Amino acid sequence: MTTTEVDRVPELARRDYDSPLASKLEELWKTKPGLIGWLASVDHKEIGLRYIVTAFAFLMVGGIEALIFRVQLAWPNQHLLTPSQYDQLFSMHGATMILWYAFPVLTGFSVYLQPLVLGTRDMAMPRLNAFTYWVYLFSGIYLYAGLALGSAPNAGWFNYVPYASRPYNPGLNIDFYALSNILLGISTTLGSLNFVVTILHQRASGMSINRMPILSWGTLTISVGNLFAMPSVTLAFFLLWMDRQFGTHFYDPPIGQPLLWQHLFWMWGHPWVYVIVLPALSMVSEALPVLCRRPLVGYTAVALATVLTMVLGFGVWLHHMFATGLPNIALAFFSAVSLFIVIPSAVSNFAWLATIWTGRPIFNTAFMFFAGFIVVFVVGGVSGFMTGSVPADWQLTDTYFI
Repeated sequence: MTTTEVDRVPELARRDYDSPLASKLEELWKTKPGLIGWLASVDHKEIGLRYIVTAFAFLMVGGIEALIFRVQLAWPNQHLLTPSQYDQLFSMHGATMILWYAFPVLTGFSVYLQPLVLGTRDMAMPRLNAFTYWVYLFSGIYLYAGLALGSAPNAGWFNYVPYASRPYNPGLNIDFYALSNILLGISTTLGSLNFVVTILHQRASGMSINRMPILSWGTLTISVGNLFAMPSVTLAFFLLWMDRQFGTHFYDPPIGQPLLWQHLFWMWGHPWVYVIVLPALSMVSEALPVLCRRPLVGYTAVALATVLTMVLGFGVWLHHMFATGLPNIALAFFSAVSLFIVIPSAVSNFAWLATIWTGRPIFNTAFMFFAGFIVVFVVGGVSGFMTGSVPADWQLTDTYFI
């Protein structure tokens, strides 16, 4: 950026904020007093905090569910739960933690932080931002209404058919799960669209795409990924609901169609792993340099590795299906991609270590948490690497190791 351009940045920003349109929008979007104003708020900070608080509420409930069914397993011949209640609790626990906590809490941080780090007033579509939160909240309430009525999902969070189909699961359990996931899919897809527009079009003057914070790279990458992944699982649940309500045959067992569910589910399910982890990695990449008192080593490499990890994440879903009798050529391809994805995933680790090594770390509590995270991330990555091997996966599938 030239000296003239640098001098003009405050002028441009001031002109934008002082314009009549900006003043009118500020008046329109500010939170009105009272309960109605609070409910109708479109302020990104308030909505971000609501996401975080709501997600932690689901975390607490999911943790209580885990404690209950682990007590059931603690001693032989326990009768704390009936078999049906046990199925419902472990299904609710998995769904709550993965779908209603892990990603929404990161969404909350992104909604709160992205306008601040991009230098913009709010999200590109503030009302849509508020709408996605309320749909997310209602989807969770609807899911737990099923639990209150004794009809919580009972086929695991992965909800495999034919066990989830009407002949083998005739109650309302799966219907509650299907409709709550459809609502959650709508919320996530629209929220991701809002992030993409915000990051691509709402950046401050002078912030080119190659100067964005790594935090924005992570959010942009997973938001684009969600636009491709979420329609798959939303369609999967919609087709299941059609089978159950109207007798269609999308997942008909006699012709092998239960595998269609697994394909649609894991085409979303494995990219979802990176949708959850990449924002967390980008937070570390953003905060660690501050504690090390130097810029992040390999900014460009980390940004490109973030994008490549998400792209490759769409090419590994079949490793969840290695034991389903698929052709050898498919097994070989997806096994190779599953092993190769470790490379871009490791780039951030090397960048963090180089940043620590060449910086002047402040050994406070925050830094120790980041250092511990790096160790845990490496151990988890190495232990998962072996499951990309088909023979190893055959032995480990459906075991407690996985």
